[in-house]
Amino acid sequence: MDLVRRRGPAGRDVAAVWVWRLVREPFTAQTWRRTAYAVTAFPVGAVCVPLAATGLPTGRWQRGLARRLLGAEIPGGPRSGLVHALVALPLNLISAVVTLYGWSIVPMNLGWPLRAGGDPAGAWGGPTFAGAWAFHAIVGGLGFLLLMPCVVRALTGLQLRWARTALA
Repeated sequence: MDLVRRRGPAGRDVAAVWVWRLVREPFTAQTWRRTAYAVTAFPVGAVCVPLAATGLPTGRWQRGLARRLLGAEIPGGPRSGLVHALVALPLNLISAVVTLYGWSIVPMNLGWPLRAGGDPAGAWGGPTFAGAWAFHAIVGGLGFLLLMPCVVRALTGLQLRWARTALA
């Protein structure tokens, strides 16, 4: 009698499928397209603010960015891209900063011995060099590698929700 493991529809182990998806997620194209959207939405929005104020159709550009990188179809509406660009600018800035910082933590901690001032005596996982490197690589490197796709998915979900509200 198997009390711990649940079997899915095709007799697959549900926990094993979930772990496989979690481990595979950082290496999918969709994750990197979401990351590209989270990073590029801020500069595109910043350029769209003055251009939309002059009357250019910046809503079409913002819908095109969401369609190309997120695969989201946002119907064209009568609203201007100026409202979206102005209100989404703080959200896009936060998304870009969190995304860039979160992904930069991965190589920074995997390559912990290469960082300046890497004295293992005072580092987490120290006082040995191997312990400090292992701690930084596992917690900071692999931990953030598995965490960042979920963070980026949440941030781009918020951005897409606002784009659908403001541009439709």
